[in-house]
Amino acid sequence: MAHSNPISLVNPTKSPIFYGYVILLIGTIGVYASIPGQTIGVSVFTDPVKDALKLSRNQFSNAYMIGTIVSGLVIGRAGVWFDKYGARTVAFFAALVLALTLYLCSWSVHMSEFVKQLLGQDTWLVPFTVMTLLFFLLRFAGQGVLTMASRNVIMIWFDKNRGKVNAFSSVALSFGFSSSPFWVNALIENNGWQGAWQLMGLGLLGVGIAIFLLFRNSPEAHGLLPDGAKEVTETEERTVLARRQFTPSEAKKTRAFWMYGLMLAFNSFFITGLTFHIVSIFASEGFPKEDAISIFLPTSVVAVTISTIGNVMSDYLQLRLYLFLMILGGILASLGFLFLPTPASIPLLIVGFGMMAGLFAVLNAIVWPRFYGRAHLGAITGKVMSFLILASALAPSIFSVCFTTFGSYRLMGWLGLAFLLFLAIGSLRAENPQ
Repeated sequence: MAHSNPISLVNPTKSPIFYGYVILLIGTIGVYASIPGQTIGVSVFTDPVKDALKLSRNQFSNAYMIGTIVSGLVIGRAGVWFDKYGARTVAFFAALVLALTLYLCSWSVHMSEFVKQLLGQDTWLVPFTVMTLLFFLLRFAGQGVLTMASRNVIMIWFDKNRGKVNAFSSVALSFGFSSSPFWVNALIENNGWQGAWQLMGLGLLGVGIAIFLLFRNSPEAHGLLPDGAKEVTETEERTVLARRQFTPSEAKKTRAFWMYGLMLAFNSFFITGLTFHIVSIFASEGFPKEDAISIFLPTSVVAVTISTIGNVMSDYLQLRLYLFLMILGGILASLGFLFLPTPASIPLLIVGFGMMAGLFAVLNAIVWPRFYGRAHLGAITGKVMSFLILASALAPSIFSVCFTTFGSYRLMGWLGLAFLLFLAIGSLRAENPQ
């Protein structure tokens, strides 16, 4: 991890505090800055952009799905770049690409009209193709590379205190993400959707500059130790020497990689599908729109509480306990989903939904460096990120097909329970490979 920083205006060794806390702050900002490439940041633009491009809701959604799937297929390469070039370079260019993409998005109507005139064809395929390419760049640079690099660099600067610092990051990001639709919508109302994307692109340029100036790839590259330790004790040195640095191919041969990765992917699939169709799901069971939307606030409270406690305690507990608790959360959510007309269904959904979201924030950050080391962290997390992106891309369409085919979403609940039973059995021997 000892990547050099050829242009450095800040020397971590002269910082009055342990420089890892600077990394924690800027890394958290880096993840937050990925909002324009996240579903929660794109969804607010759906109606005005699709209308301006004269695309139907299905056409616009399919462009988003295809762009997301393609980004999930290639995100593993970004993990290799992370290991080769370091977090600073990768996150910096990801922020620049995301900023440029936002400017291109603001010009999507002009680009579509130009291509139509060039081809002499007035067809929906032109704006559909333009948005598919733009969605690929948004998802790849934002949800994928910037998020991965910013989260990983925090984990590299801490070891024994990963859980505690991840608690701070997770709480800040939870409140930040949940509030983002309000300020994104305000930008659109005050500046139009084109102006909103341009202002967000300008903000990304600022974040990119901050990343370039303040990101540092690892403490060892500057003669420092993780967690701000002054020296390594003999016991800690033996532990470090005994800790194996897994390659991606070696990691994929372990049961833990697949069980944890698949559970995290299930979380992305279930929560994305449920969130995307929440009004329709509740309406199909006779609930009004207000009841559907009302589950998000208490779910966020459960998620933040579990994430905070879970992160702090993760420095002292086995992560397999968290895996089984996350599976339990999925079972509770699936049961609430299945028995939605009953009074107990909504509390089950809220608790299960919140448990999964809270424990996701813990496991997705901590399990990979603890289980597989830091040497190939980018490539390993890049592979896991591809699972998450593909799952989130497919979920809305699969939920929709289930409803249109069977007239109900309940089959997704039964399939969820079957998959979780498989994970529970498979996870009985999913031990830390260290």
